[in-house]
Amino acid sequence: MKIREYQDSDIKQIVLLFYETVHSVNTVDYSIEQLHAWAPRKEIEKKLKDWNIFLGNNITYVAEINGKIVGFVDMSYRGYLDRLYTHKDYLRQGIATALVNKLESVAREIGLSEIHTEASVTARPFFEAHGYEVMRAQNVERMGVTLPNIHMTKTLVAKS
Repeated sequence: MKIREYQDSDIKQIVLLFYETVHSVNTVDYSIEQLHAWAPRKEIEKKLKDWNIFLGNNITYVAEINGKIVGFVDMSYRGYLDRLYTHKDYLRQGIATALVNKLESVAREIGLSEIHTEASVTARPFFEAHGYEVMRAQNVERMGVTLPNIHMTKTLVAKS
């Protein structure tokens, strides 16, 4: 597996990975209605444009195996971890861990003391296992549908 910086040419694989993953991995914790609000297929074209801008402006890394993107993560320069997704066919192979470790390393290098995220119910155990603490459970609304998530924070300790 190779972890590298995001490139504009990655956007199509990333957006498709996002949709496929949300609609398969998160079915345990979210209803079909919630999944369609979270990742509506009709927004794919819009996401290709919008996310390319967001990912390009954030600290963004992708994980590749044999040239295929199998995961991605992005964080603002203020420490907001916005997206972390692993391809549905590559779960539990250390991809998300490698991406988060890389992001946390960069966060320390740029002087951040904390990382915040709004984790899905599905992702909560992953983040807890990586030292993120629950600040509060919350609900967000998307397309008139309520989606529960968890605001989590990790205090970064400088590595010696």
